Amino acid sequence: MSNKIENGNLHKNSDAIYIDNGDYFLTFSDMKVSDGIDIIENIMILKNESKLNEEELIEFTENYKESNNIEGSYISQNFNDLEYIVNSYNDISIITVIANDVFPEDFSQGLKVLNSEKGFENAKIDVGQIILINKALSPKALIQLYKVATKQKSKFFESLHLPIHISNILNTEDFLVLASNMPEGSLNEDYVMEVGLDITNMQYDDELDDFDMEKFSERIQDAVTIACEDALEKMNLTTGILDFLVSEGILIGDLVEAGFELCVGVEITDELKEKLEKQIINSLTDINVIALLMAAIRTEEDFQNNRLREIDVSDDPAYLYTDEVLGLSIANQIAGTKARFNFKRYDEAKPGIISGLGPMVDDIFAGLIAGCMSKIFEE
Repeated sequence: MSNKIENGNLHKNSDAIYIDNGDYFLTFSDMKVSDGIDIIENIMILKNESKLNEEELIEFTENYKESNNIEGSYISQNFNDLEYIVNSYNDISIITVIANDVFPEDFSQGLKVLNSEKGFENAKIDVGQIILINKALSPKALIQLYKVATKQKSKFFESLHLPIHISNILNTEDFLVLASNMPEGSLNEDYVMEVGLDITNMQYDDELDDFDMEKFSERIQDAVTIACEDALEKMNLTTGILDFLVSEGILIGDLVEAGFELCVGVEITDELKEKLEKQIINSLTDINVIALLMAAIRTEEDFQNNRLREIDVSDDPAYLYTDEVLGLSIANQIAGTKARFNFKRYDEAKPGIISGLGPMVDDIFAGLIAGCMSKIFEE
């Protein structure tokens, strides 16, 4: 498959994505071969999941070039997968390459949970980007725009506030390339013979009076953001309440076990456990329960990361009772007044998995269990 772009040609097969430009690119990148400033004819992304060092990747790239009759200088990177999207805006094109091991899996009652066949210790979600600029920009401008693009991409993914186990595997092996044209005639043999190849003293578009670097930087930021949004959509990387339970280290089975720790005078059967499990799952489909749970989870994240200078919850201060308000609200939402009284027992005892949770989150899950326990015994 081949895609025409303004400066160069984009090619894709099962083994690689590469962009060739017989008139050369001036690039700034963090590619494994090679990072920094380069003048090259090919930008190459090769499918290979192994952790190759630079020497191994050079050999791998050379073999690919030879077997596919590709000539010329290059920068290259190995990547887990080669799904990609192209976003073009006149003189800016972004090729976003995606490698994703995570997918939403059906759980129960319409709930889904992110999962990976590799397990989250080995899974990866990487979004690499090649930004092609159909202008001749100086090395200084490319470095500046690289910083702009890097910050914008990081800012975008941070703004998602993904569950921690997803954030931990996100963009650990991504890459970014800024590639612009060479000034016209700069690689002409006569020119090189006459003045030499001094890229610092060439005539670049960003040095012209009509070039507005601030506006161009804003366009790069917008383009990076849109490309990242499109990448998320292509990956179908959405999160739900179960993903945030996983991020807290909580499984439904843990909540069931905690629920029956305070259950006395009743024979605890598999049927009863199954009934509680179904009630917990049903409660997690309630928009109000979800809202209350997320209010506590998000708040605790802010507290633990010291984002509010007025608040220190390192010793679970007694004067912080908002967590109990949220826990009571969840219990009440699920099973009414009776559950509010049941909440006190679970809040004080903090059975099972609840005892290891943070100062905001422990009470909301005490409320969830109290409500669900009350509900199954009223039926």
